[in-house]
Amino acid sequence: MNTYNNPILDRLPLHLKQYIVEQHYERYTPVDQAVWRYVMRQNYSYLKDVAYYPYIPGLRAAGLSIERIPDLQTMNDNLKKIGWGAVTVDGFIPPVAFMEFQAYHVLVIAADIRQLEHIEYTPAPDIIHESSGHAPIIAEPDYAEYLSYFGEIGSKAMFSHKDFEQYEAIRKLSILKESHDATPGEIIAAEDRLKRIQANMGEPSEMALLSRLHWWTVEYGLIGTLDNPKIYGAGLLSSIGESASCMQPHVPKLPYSLETVNYTYDITKPQPHLFVTPTFEHLLDVLEQFADTMAFRVGGKTSINKAIECKNVCTAAYSSGLQVSGVFIEIEEGHDLHYLQTSGPTALAVGDKQLDGHGKSNHQEGFGSPVGHLDGQSKALEDFTDEELHGLGIQVDAPVTLRYVSGIEVHGTVIDIKRNHDKIMLISFSNCEVKDVQHGKLYFSPEWGIYDMAVGEGIVSVYCGAADKDAFEQVALVSNEYTHKAAYDDKTRLLHQYYALVRQIRESQKGFGELHSVWSALKTHHQDDWLCALEILEILKHHHYADGLATEIEHWLLDKSESQPELRKLIKDGFNLVENTEIDVLN
Repeated sequence: MNTYNNPILDRLPLHLKQYIVEQHYERYTPVDQAVWRYVMRQNYSYLKDVAYYPYIPGLRAAGLSIERIPDLQTMNDNLKKIGWGAVTVDGFIPPVAFMEFQAYHVLVIAADIRQLEHIEYTPAPDIIHESSGHAPIIAEPDYAEYLSYFGEIGSKAMFSHKDFEQYEAIRKLSILKESHDATPGEIIAAEDRLKRIQANMGEPSEMALLSRLHWWTVEYGLIGTLDNPKIYGAGLLSSIGESASCMQPHVPKLPYSLETVNYTYDITKPQPHLFVTPTFEHLLDVLEQFADTMAFRVGGKTSINKAIECKNVCTAAYSSGLQVSGVFIEIEEGHDLHYLQTSGPTALAVGDKQLDGHGKSNHQEGFGSPVGHLDGQSKALEDFTDEELHGLGIQVDAPVTLRYVSGIEVHGTVIDIKRNHDKIMLISFSNCEVKDVQHGKLYFSPEWGIYDMAVGEGIVSVYCGAADKDAFEQVALVSNEYTHKAAYDDKTRLLHQYYALVRQIRESQKGFGELHSVWSALKTHHQDDWLCALEILEILKHHHYADGLATEIEHWLLDKSESQPELRKLIKDGFNLVENTEIDVLN
């Protein structure tokens, strides 16, 4: 599904397009627009001094304005000029999918926007965080390279089944916290469930460790020196509360290094410390160090064990280049890998392209094959020439017995030999038996049909997902828990009309007299609201209109900030914005 016009998005594979949803711009209420405007005005007022330098011009490059929530097509029109795109999704998506979108130069943007009650910070992904946080910095080439490369590495990271349980719990909690109709009991139950899962995660997976690096850089990263860092992380750029508090001395600033993977994080709380990188190139260096420890580069039995723990489709690549994609299962003990086995639909590929006749329908019950060296041979079977094959009796229509150093024996009639350039990658047999002669274990019996034997001295790479995802028709891990769409009562819809009228007056600079009646309705029927009153005050101050009304509203807001301490900073910052007349530079 591609709802936006951008050639970058046309390259997305089908399994990622499953996550894309319509933005439905018409669903944003006038209150939503006011929330966006307040946060962006506050961001500009503060971040122009503490954000990494491309932030402000980056807003323009990404097609963003202070005044209104961005339209995703407008963002795509601008981002495609620098080789990027953007799509809207429904809340949190699995980390592996998020990473892969980045690898394709696509920003993932949650379609929803935070409630007024969470204007300073929300644990849920929203359009403020994703667009104003991530998009502006994309114009910086070194950072864009890091983000894309992180996506490439992350899309190959192994995750455990517990990771997905945690993701589902985090997603549910974030949805409830931004839901208009969630009860305190539902939120407490969701928090307790997340805590139970997090307390029993076991050894962190590659994806869990990578997510930490992502969090402390892409989301909450600082750049510069420890004494004078600048903000570049999207979580800070989009949080008008934490972007200020994080720069205070009580928040430790630590040098960013590979050791950062040892620091966990909590998305529901302000960060207790932050990491500073001297340059974006340093981020790439650290990422490269971590990538060298990952299964897709290490291979072997340890990496296959990670695939088994994943309990989802993974790919193992033989040294011959053959790729086996399926759900891997445990079949042997010991440190060495002698035989690998999948359960259920499996596909074979080379160069990330599925081999003809070797899709899931051909290997519906799984796939198994030896790994290793032939007994008595100094050369790997994959490197044999045709003459050397004939010397061992390996030729089409001829029976042959192959004995591996591991003790596995393959006996059958050769019916096909496939090469990957100069490497033998697959030998197919009829009437074939495969067994471990030392332990009497049977792997394949003649009555089971054709035996396709992968050829390769070792497993050089293992990673999550299928090699050819589109051909494999892999079903993405799409959650069945969706964000809640608000149903507004008559009183709330009337409040929306007041916000819309105030915006209309501000933009047209006409109808100032109507502000009296709007204010009267607000203080009578909507005493919990403060932002609309602040917007009225802004208009009155800027146009020197009805000073008596302005004074009344100002005193009302001051009283509210005293009686509701949680609003004190928001209202104080709002007063500063009212006095600031230079913020129109981006509109």
